[in-house]
Amino acid sequence: MPTRDEINQARMANFKFHGKHEEARRRRNAMSVELRKAKKEDQLSKRRNFNTEDQLFNAADPATTSSPFSSIEEIVDGINASDESMQFLATQTCRKLLSREKNPPISAMIEGGVVERCIQLLDCDHNISLQFEAAWVLTNIASGTSEQTQNVIKCGAIPKLVRLLKSQTSSVAEQAVWALGNIAGDGPQPRDLVLGHDAMLLLLDLIKPDIPVTFLRNIVWTLSNLCRNKNPAPPFEMIKPALPVFNRLLNYDDDDVLADTCWALSYLTDGSNDKIQAVLDTGIIPKLVQLLMSEDGTILTPALRTVGNIVTGDDAQTDTIIAAGGLPHLGALLRHNRPNIVKEAAWAISNITAGNTRQIQSVISANLLPSLVEVLQFGDYKAQKEAAWAVTNLTSGGTIQQLIELVNAGVLQPFCNLLDAKDWNTITVVLDGITNILHAADKMGQMDQVAIMIEEAGGLDKLEALQQHENEQIYQKSVAMIDTFFSGEEAETLTSEVKENADGQVEFNVKEDESTNKFNF
Repeated sequence: MPTRDEINQARMANFKFHGKHEEARRRRNAMSVELRKAKKEDQLSKRRNFNTEDQLFNAADPATTSSPFSSIEEIVDGINASDESMQFLATQTCRKLLSREKNPPISAMIEGGVVERCIQLLDCDHNISLQFEAAWVLTNIASGTSEQTQNVIKCGAIPKLVRLLKSQTSSVAEQAVWALGNIAGDGPQPRDLVLGHDAMLLLLDLIKPDIPVTFLRNIVWTLSNLCRNKNPAPPFEMIKPALPVFNRLLNYDDDDVLADTCWALSYLTDGSNDKIQAVLDTGIIPKLVQLLMSEDGTILTPALRTVGNIVTGDDAQTDTIIAAGGLPHLGALLRHNRPNIVKEAAWAISNITAGNTRQIQSVISANLLPSLVEVLQFGDYKAQKEAAWAVTNLTSGGTIQQLIELVNAGVLQPFCNLLDAKDWNTITVVLDGITNILHAADKMGQMDQVAIMIEEAGGLDKLEALQQHENEQIYQKSVAMIDTFFSGEEAETLTSEVKENADGQVEFNVKEDESTNKFNF
């Protein structure tokens, strides 16, 4: 069985305040993976350009439409014809088939050699209409499966599409932007291929004061895909020129632009502290914090995720969110009607309570403890787990007075309830938090009183049950806690010895270390 010092040392390694960020970052990375699985709330990595002006062109067979082509084979033959008018008509027909909402024949077109031929047609600078249709075909093929996107890449589309970003015809440039966005969204390797052809600077150059909003939306979405994906992350020096542009875009009055800008920032802050700092240096924090009040979930989700990533950084980086007034907004989000928002808000707060005593006090002063207790008691289970982390982090780095305020906020009952959780990681977090509180009470000479409060909350019964837990770590922790805090004659102290003031709050005889004003666990 590990000694108490070994247990404490392992626990302390979890917290940012003590200079060990690795565990906090692992928690952040695991959380980010879990959050990205929520596809309905996440940003689409690929988008097909639907055929909005030809909605009736949805039949499976071209012969059922007004097209002169009766089969996919005839379309392929037309694209390969020597006559440019025939090429245009066939390419346009192909584009319309690939733009229909259900079952576009992407595989059939690839097998017919359409990809190679359309890439050749991207060079038709003298025939803009044909060039545009060919780019659109490639856009929709690249919106398919990873294998289909790879086919577009292997046939050499990227350099030619990047060249079209310089096109004097905005519709052609926009279609190239869209196609490159689909390619970049396929994963780290395709993303880096696009970046390697200097697409970033060309995309940024397209953002002009008079740019149509629909064109801007496509550019920002493509930029966000160039910031997206990890293992590996994009080469930061290639991404860095976009940072001041993202800062300006946060002022833009369009929900899609704001949402994709925030997604890009969330990807860039999901990394090392130097990357977080580069984002902060652009001055985005005040605007970002204001977006935490957005009623639009498509904006709020990535804005909150970005804030959550930033507060996993060092103390100075965390302070930027606090100084900008982020805590009251995070507190309000603990009462949001969407469980996923509550979970992310609690996660962000847990990283702030893992900070120094001044940051913990900021959380308390912003009146976030009652809201955290509510989440512990009534929240979705995933949100409860994050709230438990917030509490345990506070118990590790907080002063005596801060732990008293936590106990008086009513944390013990819902905290003890989580000892019934099925997830052993959550149980471990709660056990550590309760242990911290009991050690703190022991420092004040009030351990018996707090032990009785935990017993009244059902905590002792749950600890005894955990002695039968299949997880060895939980078993050892529960046995050690009972032996240390709930055995001997002291444990038989009458409940009446717990003192309460007129407001029903517990009164401790505080014996703080006056030199540090905090516990030394």
